[in-house]
Amino acid sequence: MKRMQSSNVLISGLRGLGVEIAKNVILGGVKSVTLHDQGVAEWYDLSSQFYLREEDLGKNRAEVSQLRLAELNSYVPVTSFTGALTNESLTKFQVVVLTNSSLDEQMRVSDFCHSNGIKLIVADTRGLFGQLFCDFGEEMTVFDINGEQPLSAMISMITKDSAGVVTCLDEARHGFESGDFVTFKEVQGMTELNGCDPIEIKTLGPYTFSICNTSSFSDYVRGGIVTQVKMPKTVAFKSLSSSMAEPEFMLTDFAKFDRPGQLHVGFQALHAFEKKHSRLPKPWSQSDADELVTLAEEVNAAQSGSAKQEQLDQAIIKKLSCVAAGDLAPINAFIGGLAAQEVMKACTGKFMPIMQWLYFDALECLSDAEDAILTEEECAPRNCRYDGQIAVFGSKLQELLAKQRYFLVGAGAIGCELLKNFAMMGLASGEGEVIVTDMDTIEKSNLNRQFLFRPWDVTKMKSETAAAAVKQMNPSIRITGHQNRVGPDTEKIYDDDFFESLDGVTNALDNVDARMYMDRRCVYYCKPLLESGTLGTKGNVQVVIPFLTESYSSSQDPPEKSIPICTLKNFPNAIEHTLQWARDEFEGLFKQPAENALQYMTDPKFMERTLKLPGAQPLEVLEAVYKSLVTDYPHSWEDCVVWARNHWQCQYNNNIRQLLHNFPPDQLTSSGAPFWSGPKRCPHPLEFSTNNDLHMDYIMAAANLFAQSYGLPCSTERSDLTKLLQDVKVPEFTPKSGVKIHVSDQELQSANASIDDSRLEELKTRLPSAEAASQFKLCPIEFEKDDETNFHMDFIVAASNLRAENYDIPPADRHKSKLIAGKIIPAIATTTAAVVGLVCLELLKIVQGHKKLESYKNGFMNLALPFFAFSEPIAAPKHKYYEIDWTLWDRFEVKGIQPNGEEMTLRQFLDYFKNEHKLEITMLSQGVSMLYSFFMPAAKLKERLDLPMTEIVTKVSKKKLGKHVKALVFELCCNDETEEDVEVPYVRYTIR
Repeated sequence: MKRMQSSNVLISGLRGLGVEIAKNVILGGVKSVTLHDQGVAEWYDLSSQFYLREEDLGKNRAEVSQLRLAELNSYVPVTSFTGALTNESLTKFQVVVLTNSSLDEQMRVSDFCHSNGIKLIVADTRGLFGQLFCDFGEEMTVFDINGEQPLSAMISMITKDSAGVVTCLDEARHGFESGDFVTFKEVQGMTELNGCDPIEIKTLGPYTFSICNTSSFSDYVRGGIVTQVKMPKTVAFKSLSSSMAEPEFMLTDFAKFDRPGQLHVGFQALHAFEKKHSRLPKPWSQSDADELVTLAEEVNAAQSGSAKQEQLDQAIIKKLSCVAAGDLAPINAFIGGLAAQEVMKACTGKFMPIMQWLYFDALECLSDAEDAILTEEECAPRNCRYDGQIAVFGSKLQELLAKQRYFLVGAGAIGCELLKNFAMMGLASGEGEVIVTDMDTIEKSNLNRQFLFRPWDVTKMKSETAAAAVKQMNPSIRITGHQNRVGPDTEKIYDDDFFESLDGVTNALDNVDARMYMDRRCVYYCKPLLESGTLGTKGNVQVVIPFLTESYSSSQDPPEKSIPICTLKNFPNAIEHTLQWARDEFEGLFKQPAENALQYMTDPKFMERTLKLPGAQPLEVLEAVYKSLVTDYPHSWEDCVVWARNHWQCQYNNNIRQLLHNFPPDQLTSSGAPFWSGPKRCPHPLEFSTNNDLHMDYIMAAANLFAQSYGLPCSTERSDLTKLLQDVKVPEFTPKSGVKIHVSDQELQSANASIDDSRLEELKTRLPSAEAASQFKLCPIEFEKDDETNFHMDFIVAASNLRAENYDIPPADRHKSKLIAGKIIPAIATTTAAVVGLVCLELLKIVQGHKKLESYKNGFMNLALPFFAFSEPIAAPKHKYYEIDWTLWDRFEVKGIQPNGEEMTLRQFLDYFKNEHKLEITMLSQGVSMLYSFFMPAAKLKERLDLPMTEIVTKVSKKKLGKHVKALVFELCCNDETEEDVEVPYVRYTIR
């Protein structure tokens, strides 16, 4: 960030691509951005330039865009410049970005920038094609090639050899690669390695690697931690003219490995065509396409070396000609996201730049019907805001887009980008509608990437604010904002009628549960789903098409690794462990006890419910309630300080002394190995001092939070706190024998299975009555990481770093602590923009009704590496019953209401499947309710056989069917005619 904040960036060309790059760079936070453009706004621009409006036609693009772009980030001065790009005007910039410029200007600017140490990016989009070129000078230092956290592993052995072999503990693979550099600490015996200069390694296996010559080193005894070191890498770039002749290509799609070379020639031919005619080829003009092929042949003939193509692909060059005049928001979003990330790489040296050319195309977006041919007339400009899109796809698609009814779930970073693209594309700009739902309000931390929001929108609802913002971009879009969470609770709103009226669903969610719920809804209603996500520089896109692809839920990521409880309680070895422990402390001190006590005071069934909890939980809950209401109950600020001081003593001194009493530093295991070795770090107790800032930070935060949870007045006076602490009498502590400390989670679970009944009875009798307790003021505290004044992060940082000091773990500063404890997911505008560009390309295919699996693309990217991969979606897996194939998209459709108006009975339902499908139902269920089974008692079966199906459902589930329910889902187990068990789809039983 510091490097970015010293970089002045020039962005030339403020059409759709230029404004996308500018938006992302300004959100990123450079020192200044200058917008350059000598052109005026035209109809063509409005299909993707989201900061131009119809009333801006004829005005300079840079001047109009400057006011709106400047609002994105008050820390980045944004100015416009409408003069010629002279060499002198370029000298004040560290990075120059050219878009919408001629090849002659690109060559001139490139030569000047290359010889003056100015980093250059050239970006261009032509309809469904994109081009990117980077020149960051002859010696560019990349400080971090991938952005990943340095890996760390614990050591179990190091050999003395010409290439010493390091073996790591087999708890987890080390994850290193040959060529990585590492350093060592805490090695006992072979101490020469501790704090050594970075050593290059060669991996030998998942738990072993070799290092330097260790034959003269001391013998290895035990322990040690090896940590990866990020080594700077120097990369060299050629100027545009040199690179044009000997291009180095970055592949975006391995299935199109020969495409970059063809497009390299094609784009040069486009420049030649534009220079000759002062225009681009007309949309879908066959004569212009033929001329471009001729020009491309001439360009290719003049090439030498690797730039020369053995055989030009005339079909690709013709397609380039047909769509070159187009201007598409999704392509600009994708290339603009990539280009903006390259600007940030140029400013910072963080992440590996594109070396040096990248070409991209999305020709799969054109109709996949065999007989589809677009005419020049159908794609001619109409002086409307969609001319740039009509030039590529024709006017019929524009009419289809206007009628679409889409449900967008989430209005965060991805949601904002989607809405911007929807507005530019003209989705729901006629009879259609976009319904966007998000129950969140806007927070300050959203503003670095959720670009539809401004500082004055903080605390407003996301969905409503985003809807209003895109209305400004395209007043024709019909959009409605909701504030509902999607889930079973809102199925009365998002019911059968709602889903059946949709053309598709787009997810912009931040959690897997909601994604899987929406996926199930889309499969049930047979609606296409566009799914995407980002994590820092990584992004993915998945397209789910009814009857064609698998669904989102068909595959799942492995579950996240959780930290074992015993590691947290007694044996931490990393700052992540102490931070999680601090978070658990926060919940266990300031939230859960108050919540439990409030429930005890207000809920008559609390005691009954608590006593039914498994293992030792009833005792733990009631102990906490007793502490909250009796032993720990404070009456003043002074009481809170005393409580905080005693709690400090307990956690950082007494408990550690007890642990060392049970397991002394020299303790051996049953096999004779040191107990305190490997992942177990031997702790030491801390001695409290009012002169230690960290100790005082803890007491100040803990006492204030404790006071808040009881509605007592607080204090921030440090000098008063010091005086109070001098009078606190801390009880003497002596470690006890017979205290059980669990070494493993299995031990802990078996111990938790038993319960001290006498203590439980004692607590039940000693607790004050609910009526008596109701006079107490209790206020559970919800953890909130973003408020700097609420003491939440102060407590977490102090609690974690004190525990880290106990175990000699390096502490974490407030920023790192906030990232880990607050579970902050890294998010940047560049990745979001690029991912959403790909999502909207898939949307264009869905609206056109593409039928072929290979037309659709799932996408994966990591802008840091950079890496791109596209694959066709996995086809929906097929199952068989009899000779019929069925997939997750199929179901039995049964109309519950018969022609005579009466509903089907269970007997009729069973007969229907026997007669129509030759299936004998052996079990029938709805949700968790078993409606019928072959082993059902005869009396119960007789009672149910002649009842209508809905009556059986309400009787068994004990729930009334809502009026919004039009159909029920039944699950079947069946036998075929040979009495073999067969797998069959579910039943959709329509009742209204």
